Amino acid sequence: MLKNAVLKGLLPALTVLAVLAGCASPGPATGPTGAPLGGTCNAGPAQSAVGKSSTAKVVEAARVSAGALMVRILRPGQMVTKEFDPERLNLEVDAAGRIIAARCG
Repeated sequence: MLKNAVLKGLLPALTVLAVLAGCASPGPATGPTGAPLGGTCNAGPAQSAVGKSSTAKVVEAARVSAGALMVRILRPGQMVTKEFDPERLNLEVDAAGRIIAARCG
């Protein structure tokens, strides 16, 4: 009998805790390197990558500095889609893999 009374008293409290836990925000999303994922791209800060080799570290740093959600490498002669994505940073590279342009889209 005492067990039932205790359980009946805990049930509303546990329900409230479950609802509150569901409302908690998870915090900022992070990429594979742990760097925060961005949103709308701003290519200005990513211009510092121009002239550098397109290593994973340089590409990720350019994405983070541009505030972009994703990055795309555009190689010479590569076919690409034409849709504009305001959350994407495009890094154009030459045949040697050096970044020659950084723009959003």
